[in-house]
Amino acid sequence: MAKLAVIKIRSDINARQEVKDTLRMLGLIRVNHCVLVDNNESMLGMLKKVKDYITWGEIRPDVLQLLLEKRGRLPGGKKLTDEAVRERSNLQGIAELAAAVDNGSVKLEEIGVKKVFRLHPPKRGYKSTKRPVRDLGDLGYRGEKINDLIMRMI
Repeated sequence: MAKLAVIKIRSDINARQEVKDTLRMLGLIRVNHCVLVDNNESMLGMLKKVKDYITWGEIRPDVLQLLLEKRGRLPGGKKLTDEAVRERSNLQGIAELAAAVDNGSVKLEEIGVKKVFRLHPPKRGYKSTKRPVRDLGDLGYRGEKINDLIMRMI
């Protein structure tokens, strides 16, 4: 079961309280923050409720590994390293952790990795933060193309 990467693109200022609460439950409190969520019906319902503020899609294991290497943080703001993964679990490194997280056998919280990844704004910018992907914008479900966006933001 592939994980979904969710990135907040728009601020929730002037949004309905219901939308603000859902974004907070997802852990998306700032623009350009990314979280990984399970691909199940309850999560999809939450994502559809806040579709005008986020973009999401299925993350590939190689992009997940790069995201963990570059942007993974432990409590105290320390970087995630192979040594930290070995100390906190029986996995050998970040590559093995990314594969285990992707197939669902390990959760990031079990190892102590913060669930929010703070990303840079994308190189070459967003197309439009007010239009959905199908209308040449950036909001809503984008499938495999989320990997391209994450690579531009790392």
